[in-house]
Amino acid sequence: MRLRIDLVSLFPGMVSGFLSESMLGRAVCGGLVEIEAHDLRNWAPGSHRIVDDRPFGGGAGMVLKPEPLFEAVEALRLKDSIVIYMTPDGELLTSRVARGLSTAKHLIILSGHYEGIDQRVRDGLIDREISIGDYVLTNGTLPAAVLIDAMCRFVPGVLGEEKSLTQDSFAGNLLSFPQFTRPAEYRNMRVPEVLLSGDHEKVRRWRENQQRKKTRRLRPDLISDWETGDEPDH
Repeated sequence: MRLRIDLVSLFPGMVSGFLSESMLGRAVCGGLVEIEAHDLRNWAPGSHRIVDDRPFGGGAGMVLKPEPLFEAVEALRLKDSIVIYMTPDGELLTSRVARGLSTAKHLIILSGHYEGIDQRVRDGLIDREISIGDYVLTNGTLPAAVLIDAMCRFVPGVLGEEKSLTQDSFAGNLLSFPQFTRPAEYRNMRVPEVLLSGDHEKVRRWRENQQRKKTRRLRPDLISDWETGDEPDH
């Protein structure tokens, strides 16, 4: 069964181009994944379709009301659905999280706005709360798009070359190695000789060494059991 994703947002138009372009667009057209963006207002009661109100207890901003969110999830939910809420105070999105979710059958992703959503929605409906980083955006639609892209890369057939999954940043808790292409020399900058050698084992060791150095320099928090001494750059 292919992965189905239903995104519920106040601004579904923000992802229309995103879902139709590049590898993700081809995956949707090819039937590898099924993605639909819904306007939360479709489940709002009354002619004005009001989805937000002032917070009890006072404070700045508005909060998304529980009624339309409950109605939306209950209308979209299937037997194996996982309901996700995008929020800055959720668990951090990682490659491991994305890979795990890519094997699901159906995901309902709720995009928050304003000051967030009524806590009763979080308590009564949400299975996973996910953050894309320690910062706040104007709404959760872009974070939802990031999550969708990160997940769909792990769906078989979405990437043109599956090998790229194993050499991406964060595969095995290492950042990616430097990439070069033709010409071999440009503006007095030359491609490392090892990449021109044709020796696949030397290339593999060089790339791994570069990953370790880069990770140690830029993301030492990722360093764990793999930590060993670096090999010379040749």
